[in-house]
Amino acid sequence: MLIDQSLSLLHKDVIAIFLYGSNSINTQSANILSKCEIGNYIGKPDQLAKFIKQRYIWVSRITAGSQSNNLGQITQNFVKRYLETYLDVNNLKIERDSHLPNVRHTSQDSNTLTTFDIVVSQGKKFAAIEVSFQVTTNSVIERKAGQAKSRFEQIDSQGYKIAYVLDGAGNFERESALRTLCSYSHCTVAFSHTELDLLCKFCNRSGGERNLVI
Repeated sequence: MLIDQSLSLLHKDVIAIFLYGSNSINTQSANILSKCEIGNYIGKPDQLAKFIKQRYIWVSRITAGSQSNNLGQITQNFVKRYLETYLDVNNLKIERDSHLPNVRHTSQDSNTLTTFDIVVSQGKKFAAIEVSFQVTTNSVIERKAGQAKSRFEQIDSQGYKIAYVLDGAGNFERESALRTLCSYSHCTVAFSHTELDLLCKFCNRSGGERNLVI
């Protein structure tokens, strides 16, 4: 049911932002509001029609999934480079999309090894690191949480370790899934320099020679 009501000053400001936000004279604001440009096409029906068609592509689930995947790849690469820079360990290997020996996708009877975002190893010592940074909520973290218990049991029984790097509002909205992941991990950190330093400490220990904690 539609109700006729007057617009408040706040409503008018929000409408103005949606219509012309990309034209802000502040560069940072213009970048953030780059898609708020529909006001520029008022009185230009052909350009407006093209703009509206493009919006469908931008907000489609396929495109959103692609953007989410790209962000995940960037985050994983950053974590890998951070570990490579700050881990002080001899004979260390840090690999993307790799495996742990004898850790299977479903069970020990399966022939498919589980793939982890990052695997840190030194000799026969291994640690898997799963990275998830979600701006919007989706099922990725629910899937990881559903696999967490069986993965942890396999990894722990082999004497390996598993850690998670979790951040983004989309992940934090899934509180139950986050609790599950924290329960079945040897280390869980957020995506920040301070937290990644804790991840490095988890992988390092002091002694006559620096070795992986694992």
